[in-house]
Amino acid sequence: MSRIGIFGAGYVGLVTGACFADLGHEVVVRDIVLERIEELQAGRIPIHEPGLKELLARNAERLSFTLDVAEALDGAEFAFVAVGTPPTYSGDADLSAVWTVVDELPGVGEGLTLVMKSTVPVGTGEKVRANLEVRGLDGISYVSNPEFLAEGTAVRDFMRPDRVVVGAFEPEAAAKVAALYDGLDTTMVTTDVASAEMIKLASNAFLTTRISFINEIANVCELVGADVMDVSRGVGLDHRLGSHFLRAGVGWGGSCFGKDVSALKQLAGNSGYHFQLLSAVIEVNELQKRRLVAKLEKHLGKLRDRTIAVLGLAFKPGTDDLRDAPSLVFSSRLLAEGANVRAWDPVADAGHLLNGVTFCDSYLEAVKGADAAVIVTEWPELAGLLSPEVRDAMSNPLIVDGRNLLDPGAARAAGFAYEGVGRPSAASESAETPAPDAVPQ
Repeated sequence: MSRIGIFGAGYVGLVTGACFADLGHEVVVRDIVLERIEELQAGRIPIHEPGLKELLARNAERLSFTLDVAEALDGAEFAFVAVGTPPTYSGDADLSAVWTVVDELPGVGEGLTLVMKSTVPVGTGEKVRANLEVRGLDGISYVSNPEFLAEGTAVRDFMRPDRVVVGAFEPEAAAKVAALYDGLDTTMVTTDVASAEMIKLASNAFLTTRISFINEIANVCELVGADVMDVSRGVGLDHRLGSHFLRAGVGWGGSCFGKDVSALKQLAGNSGYHFQLLSAVIEVNELQKRRLVAKLEKHLGKLRDRTIAVLGLAFKPGTDDLRDAPSLVFSSRLLAEGANVRAWDPVADAGHLLNGVTFCDSYLEAVKGADAAVIVTEWPELAGLLSPEVRDAMSNPLIVDGRNLLDPGAARAAGFAYEGVGRPSAASESAETPAPDAVPQ
């Protein structure tokens, strides 16, 4: 078994460290945030990720946390970089945290392998290798080993991956990193560094393209009376296409999709190529987040002084991550229209991001007296929304389902007016007659 130092105690770093420890390796996770390290040393997990707490507890003897670079690298054969690479104002990836880790590497001897888990632009590996050589650290090998962890299922994604991608300058370094994953039943993709870097960006770009595509289809379905749920099922059964990421809704969010798509678009532009498809994918997603407002206005007219319950704040269920969450854009638009916004989420806390929103401890509290309830995150708890208790609590029993979580027929049978995304609806089924200044869809 190997000794691994991991730089970064966020979603990727913690899950990677815990899973490597579970595979039998000795792992030290280093971060620069004192409070985070103190929490982890005390056995408290600073993020919400199913299964991670139990994994950390089970491997406590092989897993430690530190603020000290030297401690993380003491005896380490591998140094994994798992720090954030957020977008800059220009759309490029901010690699300042990556370069901080590289610059902090001491004059270590032969044998250390620097492994890039962070998502970086194509060409970063070449730049890092050149930096190391200039500093006389050419004894450090460099490997690109991108992560493919989805928040909410990250532990499972690591332990049962579709593939493990290893890009290296030297075959020996690739073999060493690949060996760390011994015991996992997966396909090992060994390639050059630039191709490994591109695989990560291309994967996320393709997933976002599928989501934006089905959302465009959903918007057309609403105009012609088709049901996008049936359409996506019929399309997904084609063996050439598959059903993954063909679920219409309010658009994609999270820490990876928007950042990686923008980074790939910017990378192409910097290289002299205009990536027109990704420009459209991004535009479609931004517009999709705002379409819920029009759906509310269809039923309620102007939203000033209306009370709207926003159900779900995290960008997806199973996580407390609010980065690029559609709920933030939607709630801000409601506030700008003069609505009274009440919000609920079982784990995410948006109090520091949404001034003027009233946060509730339960979805029943959020819908009390509301003119409409809007499902923004498909939390399993919301499957019980179609109850007499919820209907009677609302001032106007209207549900706008931004994730197509509920059955339209069941919702209407339970006494609710219902609006989904890409699903047939009739204005006459509204629980309240639209005001004269209502905006037609």
